[in-house]
Amino acid sequence: MKIDYHTHHDRCGHARGTLRDMIEAALAAGMDQLGLSDHIPLFFQPGDHPAPGMTMAQSEFPRYADEMVRLRAEYAGRLDIRLGVESDYMPGWMERYKGIFAAYPLDYVIGSVHYFEGRHVFDRRRWEEDGADPLQTFTHYIRLVQEAAQCGAFDILGHLDAVKGLGFLPSEPLTALWDETVRIIAERDLVVEVNTSGTRKPARAWFPSTDLLERLHRAGVGFTFGSDAHSPAELLHDWEQVAEFLQGIGVRQLAAFRNRKREMVPLVR
Repeated sequence: MKIDYHTHHDRCGHARGTLRDMIEAALAAGMDQLGLSDHIPLFFQPGDHPAPGMTMAQSEFPRYADEMVRLRAEYAGRLDIRLGVESDYMPGWMERYKGIFAAYPLDYVIGSVHYFEGRHVFDRRRWEEDGADPLQTFTHYIRLVQEAAQCGAFDILGHLDAVKGLGFLPSEPLTALWDETVRIIAERDLVVEVNTSGTRKPARAWFPSTDLLERLHRAGVGFTFGSDAHSPAELLHDWEQVAEFLQGIGVRQLAAFRNRKREMVPLVR
């Protein structure tokens, strides 16, 4: 099956195209299943719309859910549409977020570490103005990924090592810390997405790295695919390459979700 579970649209303020545009692109690409998963509003910040260029307003979220439901019904029989959201992991807020998720007919929730140390993970000012130490920053980020895996709010972990995205790397590979993270993810029985958006950033690499993908597979962790498309043209970005790599390390199925329950589907290029 050809699937893509990580997609964005114009509501978030930094993507192009509507939900319908993404669906039509999926049909044109011959996809079997499409996940719609725009950024959840910043419920951890005051005000209805504290970051217009990053996420939708809090008041817009019900309309987003309603539109997904309508489109799923409209395209039934032509495309299997799954309803999702990409959520921030924010310490101290996840019980509230769980309640928000439960109030909507979501099929899955992607959990990603976007904000830490006062910056977005892809904010260049962290490195160019703040002078962040890569070793300390990577360590802090990975610890937050571990917390995200343990919080019980998510079905999928998004862009697992995104902190490398802008090309700044620590002085050592932090192998032991990543091994600990792999163990936690496996114990929590979470799915990790193979997110190809890193190839569109200075890192020029998937999230997570191929080495980390192999370690996760050896630990029994399941995968899904996410292009992190911010326009219809980016849908299924690097799908063939990812499928080939995963098959090469022995992966035969990908994880899909319905009503927050995992369904395994065949990995076929």
